[in-house]
Amino acid sequence: MKTNTLWPYGLSCSAVGLGTWAMGGWMWGGNDDAAAIETLRASLDAGVTLIDTAPAYGLGRAERLVGQALRGRRHEAVIATKCGLVWHTRQGRHFFDEEGQAVHRHLGRESIFHEVAQSLQRLETDYIDLYITHWQDSGTPVQETMDALLDLKRQGKIRAIGVSNVDAPTLTEYLRCGPVDAIQERYSLIDREIEHSLLPLCRHHGVAVMGYSSLSLGLLAGPIDPERRFGGDDQRAGNPRFSRANRQRLSAFFLELDGLRERKGCSFAQLMIAWTVASGAVDVALCGARVPSQARENAGAGGLDLDAADLAAIAAAAARHLQTLD
Repeated sequence: MKTNTLWPYGLSCSAVGLGTWAMGGWMWGGNDDAAAIETLRASLDAGVTLIDTAPAYGLGRAERLVGQALRGRRHEAVIATKCGLVWHTRQGRHFFDEEGQAVHRHLGRESIFHEVAQSLQRLETDYIDLYITHWQDSGTPVQETMDALLDLKRQGKIRAIGVSNVDAPTLTEYLRCGPVDAIQERYSLIDREIEHSLLPLCRHHGVAVMGYSSLSLGLLAGPIDPERRFGGDDQRAGNPRFSRANRQRLSAFFLELDGLRERKGCSFAQLMIAWTVASGAVDVALCGARVPSQARENAGAGGLDLDAADLAAIAAAAARHLQTLD
C-alpha cells in the first residue's frame, strides 16, 4: 500500500482510503451493519488506514459502525469525519430530508461544538484526526467557523482542519482565516473539474487533496449489465450517468483496456483507483465498500503501479469513449 505524509504535523496515511457513506444506508438501498463492521476491519487488515465518515451518513449510523469496528484498533486508523449537516437544530438552510429528519447546512460555533461532542461519542474516541466542514454554509461567516475549528484543535479534540464541497473563493476565505490542512472533493477519471479550479490554490498553499467518489458511484468499477436495476432509495436509480447509452460507452471503454487490465493482473476497479492515485491530483483516493471483498479489492489498487505508457493508454481510451457521457 502506498502511503502519503499529509498536513503539518506529519500524519502518514494510506493513499487509498475507505469511504463509509454507503454504510449509512441512506441513498444506497439500505444497510447491513454486520457486513459494514467486517468491511472496516478488512480494510485495516489490507493496509487502508484512512477511514472517512460523517454524521450525515445514516444520521450517525456510519460513525457508530466505525467506532465499533475500531475497538482495540483505534491506533491503526486515521479518522476523518465532518460537521455542518445538522438535524439537532433548524438553523441554517434546509438541504434535504433523511429518514424523516430535516437536515440543514449550518456551521455556527455552538453547532460545531455540539457536533464534535456527538461524533467523538459515536466514534468511541477522544480525538478526530481530520475534521471537515461537509458542505458550506453561506449564512455563517467563515471566520466564525474557522475560529471554532481552531479552538477545537487547541483543545486536542481535532488534529487537522479540512473543508469539502467548496469553491475557490470560499477556500481562499478559509485560508485567510486560518490554516486549512486538506480539502475533500469529487475526483475521478470522469470528474476532473478541480484540476483547474482548486488544485492550483491547494498546491500554492500546501493543502492536501482527498478525492471522493474515485469510482464515480460505481460507474467506473467495470462494465454494468444494461439490464441491472437500482431499487429502493439508491441514488443511482435516477442518475442519468447510469443510462443504458452510458453503460454501453463504458463497456467499450473497458473492453479497450482489457489487455492492460490482464497485464497488470487487476480488476477494472483497481485500474481506475490506481489511475486516481497516479494522477498526481489527489493525495488520497477515497473508495466506498460495503462488503469485505470490495474493501480488499480497493486496497489492492494501492499497490498497483502505472507507468507513463499505461496512463497514456487509459487517457486515449477515455478520449474515445467517455467524452460524450451524458
